[in-house]
Amino acid sequence: MTSYRGPVFEMAVKQFEVIANYLSIPDDARPRLLLPKRSVTVSCPIHRDDGTTAVFEGYRVQHHLTLGPTKGGTRFAPTVDLGEVAALAIWMSWKCALVGLPYGGAKGGINVDPSTLSKRELEALSRRYMQEMIPFVGPHTDVMAPDLGTNEQIMAWFMDTYSMYQGQTVTEIVTGKPVSAGGTLGRREATGRGVAHLVRRAADELKIRLNGSTAVVQGFGNVGSIAALELHNMGVKVIAVSDHTGALYRPRGLDIPQLVRHASSQGSLDGYSNELALDPAEILTVPCDVLVPAAVERVIDAGTAAKLRCRILAEGANGPTTPEADRILEARQDEVFVIPDILCNSGGVVVSYFEWVQDLQRLFWEEEEVMRREYQLLDRAFDRVLARSKGENLFNRTAAMAIGVERVRGAKETRGLFP
Repeated sequence: MTSYRGPVFEMAVKQFEVIANYLSIPDDARPRLLLPKRSVTVSCPIHRDDGTTAVFEGYRVQHHLTLGPTKGGTRFAPTVDLGEVAALAIWMSWKCALVGLPYGGAKGGINVDPSTLSKRELEALSRRYMQEMIPFVGPHTDVMAPDLGTNEQIMAWFMDTYSMYQGQTVTEIVTGKPVSAGGTLGRREATGRGVAHLVRRAADELKIRLNGSTAVVQGFGNVGSIAALELHNMGVKVIAVSDHTGALYRPRGLDIPQLVRHASSQGSLDGYSNELALDPAEILTVPCDVLVPAAVERVIDAGTAAKLRCRILAEGANGPTTPEADRILEARQDEVFVIPDILCNSGGVVVSYFEWVQDLQRLFWEEEEVMRREYQLLDRAFDRVLARSKGENLFNRTAAMAIGVERVRGAKETRGLFP
């Protein structure tokens, strides 16, 4: 029996069961590895611009603190609930362990559509959420970051609210801040750059020449747009992209720099072109060399997995592929090379870690140094996953998650019962 519910949490449980069975983890040891250490639900009342009062429900889940403070994003979205947040925290734990960061996983969020709020209301809600979280977070307890529906400005409001409570500036309480407020160069681009870098590693492994190859990117937010731009700069023809407003398709390749500028100025792909419009439901099955799902969870189900016509599936989003789809993709390993989400999108938390370290030391690096170190950690994790996958003839997701779960389990066994 658990307090966590919903399809996203159930998906995280099913994934863990696969790994627990593979690792022969005893039944009595499984709940301690899977269930979050702590979860908080808070009410966040704010005054609306029209004088009324509105109350929004917020959450924060800290999966484990065995390896260090917890780390994870905060999303503002109307789909946010406790089960989704718990699942994302669990995945973050395996991700941090896989790439060797001294963190446990966390996640937070508010059930709200941020597009319905004015800037003043958004600031009020952001500050109230952080104020409610102050008893449960800290630079050595839980470090927040941006996620879906949040950005650098919201992180700056979080940091300022916490700092005012402490009576001193505490930049290391959050990552993903503006550079002017203690952020690091390269953080905003880190996840998308990491996706593209790992696509290049996979292409090298498969002996695919990226220059002139094709890619499809589902989701054109921060991760998807940067990944598309990086792939474009490698010579890849990005032939289709989509966001919540629609999809665009051009067989000879889209003008990605122009699309990025349009999305940045307009807030979406809407209005870019009617002639290039594609049914968004078709984008995942467009034939291509590289497919990057960079939107939300559970977009690739078993039916879609059977229809994929890509050679590399680079999971820029968290949890885009269901366990039922994984069984299909495991059987298609010779056709589709999966870069699992906990590896593929880990560039963001890697550079968040660098930002936290720089804030603690009050010593900042140049962007070239940030990127060099990011790619170094991603390469090491990619090599470990590939070696495990080849050595034991495993599906790439199984190999990646096994490495993460083993590290957390080993630390818990070494430390004892309490952490």
